[in-house]
Amino acid sequence: MNSLQLFLPCAAGVEGFLADEVHGITGLTGNDLMTGRGGVMVRASWREAMLLNLHCRLAQRVLVQLSQTMYRNENDLYNAASEVAWEIWFTTKQTFKIEVTAQHSPLTSLNFAALKIKDAVADRFRAKRGERPDVNTQWPDVRIYAHLTTDHATLYIDTSGEPLFKRGWRADKGDAPLKETLAAAMIAASGWDGTTPLYDPCCGSGTIAIEAAQIACGIAPGSLRRFGFEKLLPYQPHVWQGLLEQAQAAEHEPTALIYGSDVAHRMVDFAERNAERAGVAGVIEFRGGDALQRMPPSEVPGLMLLNPPYGERIAAAGVAGRGREGFEPGALAAERHQEGHHEGSHRETALTDDGGDFFNQLASHWKKNYSGWTAWMLTPDLKLPSRMRLKETRRVPMWNGPIECRLFRFDMMKGSVRDKL
Repeated sequence: MNSLQLFLPCAAGVEGFLADEVHGITGLTGNDLMTGRGGVMVRASWREAMLLNLHCRLAQRVLVQLSQTMYRNENDLYNAASEVAWEIWFTTKQTFKIEVTAQHSPLTSLNFAALKIKDAVADRFRAKRGERPDVNTQWPDVRIYAHLTTDHATLYIDTSGEPLFKRGWRADKGDAPLKETLAAAMIAASGWDGTTPLYDPCCGSGTIAIEAAQIACGIAPGSLRRFGFEKLLPYQPHVWQGLLEQAQAAEHEPTALIYGSDVAHRMVDFAERNAERAGVAGVIEFRGGDALQRMPPSEVPGLMLLNPPYGERIAAAGVAGRGREGFEPGALAAERHQEGHHEGSHRETALTDDGGDFFNQLASHWKKNYSGWTAWMLTPDLKLPSRMRLKETRRVPMWNGPIECRLFRFDMMKGSVRDKL
């Protein structure tokens, strides 16, 4: 277990940020840390696999690659799965589930492919142990992933269990909440280092603010949850306990104050309760209020980071808590069919109650009152900067589930070029 091939899937566009994060957690470089499409490949130890589950904010899962073979049909998949020593990973007392994803696979049924792999796992256990483990498609102890390309089949065993965006603190949420992993990706892309104020004027249930607050306090994102590796045979409780204690010892007083506001007081209540569960209630100041009227929460200019809703009428200042994004895709796309949605259509204009363009009014408010601040906005509307009459200084491609988005950076100055002419 000292040299495992790991794959960490992430949202498209986040791969480089994830590679930087993995390097910061493990110190790995060179051939031990490779950036790929939809994720990062890592050569690491079992201890480092647990460490990545505990500390990664950007990955969807930590998967151990067990096999990669050529295939042409379902029988080839059966043979490939039969060669994997599943018995060194789990026992017949545990339940398992097979999930298959594909890109340009010639097979006509992924369900039948999953069935053949399941049969291979069961038959190998029966041959080696005289009995087989049961399948549980709802709450399996062990998750096995197969990813099929045109001619290659790769088999993985999952060490995460529930997706890593499920940190364990968000019990209160809106209709389509921002995934924690995507909020963390926005923070990473902005370059925020935890030393300046951060403000989300459309905070919804508080995801961006809470992620930022945990970063400012050095709180590991996985410190409140359980993981799939706890059900696997290589798991050693004392080693895991040591990693947890190290993480807890590294927590510290916040290096910056975090702010959030939302027009819906119900969402502010949600955000405050979530922040309390996340251990950062004293670090974030949440308030209700209209984003078109809210003045800067700090005398010191800082960074605004927001994911506003799109594609439906917004009550005056009704910018928060609606039209939130869904899941993040990785190369495996293992979560695509079960997570994530985005309400509304980004082709429509968000309007205030008086019929005005909300984003145009928001830009005017920022230019007038937020001089010196930097604003980052995630949106699927690629023409938003021109509609806001703002010139972006950076644009970062980032996928919100199946939706292609841009994270735009605006450096705020009083007035606009047009105003000064």
